[in-house]
Amino acid sequence: MEIFEQVAAMQLACREVRRSGKTLGLVPTMGALHAGHLSLVRAARADCDVVAATIFVNPLQFGPKEDFSKYPRTFEDDCRKLRAEKVDMLFAPTTEQMYPRGASTVVHVEGLSEKLDGKSRPGHFRGVTTVVAKLFEIARPHRAYFGQKDAAQLAILRKMARDLNMDIEIIGCPIVREADGLAMSSRNVYLSPEERRQALCLHRALCKIESLVAGGERDAERLREAGLLVIAEEKAVRLDYLEIVDAETLDPVRDIKAGALVAVACFVGSTRLIDNVVLPPCA
Repeated sequence: MEIFEQVAAMQLACREVRRSGKTLGLVPTMGALHAGHLSLVRAARADCDVVAATIFVNPLQFGPKEDFSKYPRTFEDDCRKLRAEKVDMLFAPTTEQMYPRGASTVVHVEGLSEKLDGKSRPGHFRGVTTVVAKLFEIARPHRAYFGQKDAAQLAILRKMARDLNMDIEIIGCPIVREADGLAMSSRNVYLSPEERRQALCLHRALCKIESLVAGGERDAERLREAGLLVIAEEKAVRLDYLEIVDAETLDPVRDIKAGALVAVACFVGSTRLIDNVVLPPCA
């Protein structure tokens, strides 16, 4: 696996891949890799001739009171995992490489970026779209792979790519869960054993909603209220949001007959966790 720290070197290597006629798949990450990230790598490996991953903890997507300074950084272990998955290239730039002195251009997907996580984390998605647009421009991949756990991010990046006529296919990959249902996240390492148990209420709430849908319930507000009751059972867990929305526009829906995204975010201790489930259209 070749490791590149300089933008120009990564650009040159990716340009050579495209010139050779090979397909290039990109897996952007912030490191602290777990099985969810590696599932993206495997999807890229199955689809593409060459796989590139990135590790960059992006300061633009963290708010002033968020966990940028303590975000887990496990570079050597991450490299070991990527080599085991036969990743061809790793781009691991410094902040100065990604945001040189004097850089002031940002990418903002107006409308979508203020919903769900964007509502409770102002500016977060502007940071995401800015760094991803830069990574897309540096690597010019044919396909890029993102996890469904970040459902709002996925919708926003797809709209960004459409609006800016980016010649790239954005692939969403299924959520990978622990055996007990907790969605894998780099932030799970922050949880104490008791918080780890409490965090399972996110998945239980989603399962409750799915079971009600299977039983014939279609009203979005009644489904939402049922999920909120499950979250409320864990007194120490603080709800950020639980919403039932259109998976593309992220607007609330009145019923789920045409399908919907059920998205939840909670604070477990000081750790903010997210999860979601996509409800298919009902017959």
